[in-house]
Amino acid sequence: MSYKIGLVGKPSVGKSSFFNAATMNDVPEGAYPFTTIDPSIGEAYVRVDCAAPEFDETCTPNTGFCSHGTRYVPAKLVDVAGLIPGAHEGKGLGNQFLTDLNEADVLVHVVDFSGETDIEGEATEGHDPRDDIDFLEDELDMWYLEILEKGIERYRGGYDGDEKHIEEDLAEQMSAFKIDKDRMKQVILAEGLELDPETWDADERESLAREIRKRTKPMVIAANKMDKPVAQSNYEEVTADPDYDHLTFVPASAHAEKALKNADEAGIVEYDAGDATFDIVGDVAGTQDVPAGSRDGNRPANVSEEQEAGLEQIREFVEAYGGTGVQAALEAALFDELGCIAIFPGSANGKKDEKGVFRDCFILPEESTTEDFAYHLHSDIGDGLLHGIDCRSGRQIGSGHELGHRDVVEILTTN
Repeated sequence: MSYKIGLVGKPSVGKSSFFNAATMNDVPEGAYPFTTIDPSIGEAYVRVDCAAPEFDETCTPNTGFCSHGTRYVPAKLVDVAGLIPGAHEGKGLGNQFLTDLNEADVLVHVVDFSGETDIEGEATEGHDPRDDIDFLEDELDMWYLEILEKGIERYRGGYDGDEKHIEEDLAEQMSAFKIDKDRMKQVILAEGLELDPETWDADERESLAREIRKRTKPMVIAANKMDKPVAQSNYEEVTADPDYDHLTFVPASAHAEKALKNADEAGIVEYDAGDATFDIVGDVAGTQDVPAGSRDGNRPANVSEEQEAGLEQIREFVEAYGGTGVQAALEAALFDELGCIAIFPGSANGKKDEKGVFRDCFILPEESTTEDFAYHLHSDIGDGLLHGIDCRSGRQIGSGHELGHRDVVEILTTN
């Protein structure tokens, strides 16, 4: 399966800039509402330590790429339409936003931590980022509550004589959120509620909707524009607030990430996406008769003093925060919030595929087994599964063996 990471948030906070920095696409950017009208889908990457060096091999990726021992594995990134208060009531682009949002497995909420955009996405000063976090969670909770209420009505409208199970009706009504009846029952009981909606008051229904939302639409906060001092001050205050302990925060600067990737492509710096440092490799302006930012034959790009000063400011930020945060936010969403694992297909006897070695790296759900991996590769492989082999130890593993992150596994099958 291919996971989709959804970028959400109010207009003008830098979602499109974040999307472009992660995918290097050319989605329009602008400091005005609704820059993004239709959802943009691009290929971003999450980092996994490549297994090939452990086997004295150099990988030949079929998808993505590998750089300095780090495998960049593709993941779909969706930049959905700007959200404004009242979206669950259809205001602004609300209905389209919610439809697009539901395609995402996990959310990255891009928040302007500089406080320079108000709740509507208009320019301002001193706006509290917590208001943005609250309003998005409230909008999603109200959306979930409306659908939950329809499920309760569905339950009430059941035929007399039929055995009624509220978790079944709610799960069917909310199936678009990928929740089944067993998981629904688990959430209801975890909230301390009876399996009878007639005993739930309004506050309990709202609390239940919120808990279902948290479990089916996990979220990471990308604290954007953190290269500004005011954003750093806001970050310290918000992350120290216990009301937000349930959220994962990643300090980020989409602007810095895009600038570094552009500079790397121009030969000005050497930079791998997500790294906590970079090297300026271009020549300082004036040392060559070449315009700044350009190349001449095999010589490095020329770097103006202004460019060098800008890059040094970015260096100060990335070294202080361990990177620009764009890669870290995507990886926190996929690996920390969803709990996904990366699995490499391998060969326990060292036999090499004529097309290359370590060509694939797959992202699987947490708690995936050998059998799950076999079926992920192909239904015929799963149908004929005999067992797997842990390629590091050479040990045989059964169909129900739970795999771990970065396992290298060979599948033996009759098909």
